[in-house]
Amino acid sequence: MSSIEQKAQVRMQKVIDFFEKTLLKIRAGRATPALLDDISIDYYGTPTALAQVGNVSAPEAQLLVIAPWEKNLLSIIEKAILKADLGITPQNDGNVIRLPIPALSEERRKDLVKQVKKLAEEARVSVRNVRRDINDELKKDDSVSEDEEKQGKDKVQKMTDKFIVTIDELASKKEKELLTF
Repeated sequence: MSSIEQKAQVRMQKVIDFFEKTLLKIRAGRATPALLDDISIDYYGTPTALAQVGNVSAPEAQLLVIAPWEKNLLSIIEKAILKADLGITPQNDGNVIRLPIPALSEERRKDLVKQVKKLAEEARVSVRNVRRDINDELKKDDSVSEDEEKQGKDKVQKMTDKFIVTIDELASKKEKELLTF
């Protein structure tokens, strides 16, 4: 595999990785600690990820529990969750924060499926943009013969097709998860 093909592989894989991470944050009515990945708190003047100041767990399908290592962080964590506007109200009992995940309505599920489809299309466009960039690099490279350029473009196209199939599979899996009650 040439360096250009490796470059294409790495860039397309980054698109897939980002898409998977984004899908994890879409709430499917089940509690998952990934919902809180983007939340950070002010920990002694330093923005710190929630997972680094306490234990985040999902003991039940509809409940997240945050057990901070320092009790004085409870109110700070609670404010950060409210500020993140997740649509979840934290319940602080003085030891842990509980986040009950409400069940999704049919309408909300359909909205989330639309959001997944939109994200999947954005990921497909990103993969195609990588293909275009790599093909442009192949054209500009004077050390590459016409035959090598055509072979390179064919390989990049096959790679693009493979990654788009992966995006479609991930999106389909998430849609099923969202529509399952």
